[in-house]
Amino acid sequence: MEVDISGAKVFFTIPIDFPLFGKIQISETLVVSWIVMALITGLCIWLTRDLKIRNISKRQAVAEMIVETANKFVIGNMGEKFRYLIPFVSALFATSVVSNLISLIGLRSPTADLSTEAAWAVVVFIMITTQKIKTNGFGGYLKGFTTPIAVMTPFNVLSELATPISMACRHFGNILSGVVINALIYGSLALASGKLLGLLPGVLGRTLSQIPILDVGVPAVLSVYFDWFSGVMQAFIFCMLTVMYIANAAEEG
Repeated sequence: MEVDISGAKVFFTIPIDFPLFGKIQISETLVVSWIVMALITGLCIWLTRDLKIRNISKRQAVAEMIVETANKFVIGNMGEKFRYLIPFVSALFATSVVSNLISLIGLRSPTADLSTEAAWAVVVFIMITTQKIKTNGFGGYLKGFTTPIAVMTPFNVLSELATPISMACRHFGNILSGVVINALIYGSLALASGKLLGLLPGVLGRTLSQIPILDVGVPAVLSVYFDWFSGVMQAFIFCMLTVMYIANAAEEG
């Protein structure tokens, strides 16, 4: 089994030089990201069809449960004044979960590409900075870098820039490590199958050694953690950090 560590495949390049961006590459990450968005959009449309006030369907009950959970998560951690962030946080969580779990159907997870988490982290960083400026004013925001004393300014700037970097790298590192570990497990079990079954005599051993029997069952059990649990947990952590950073920015005065 070969493990490709070269990153996402580039399907084709748009032969036009765009200002500031140059030629845009259509990569596997970009294509799968659009698939993720299409899946989420389709699920939302399906869940919100034929809504009723009485005698609601199980589908509507699930949709209402999701909405109530999102409301409690955001308002419970940030307060009523941040109700407007519920759609953003919900979309961020759904995109992260589906992106993490889409590897289960054989597609490369977009979150295994650092550019995906980096884009999310930049958006969150802009929202954090906007909230700080809104709370303290632009002058107060800049003055905050000089506290408690002016000599701490470089360290405060580095601390501010470390926020999006740490958010992106934490999510990316955990997802990529799961992908690599799963690939190594598959490769190791396939090799072990070939060696063990190759001990059988004659044609039987040569034939069965080509079948990775040990790859059946064991990787599925391990994927419960590396794909399901870890994928959902990393999405939750990223969203929790998002709401906490924004809420803290609003409290800094």
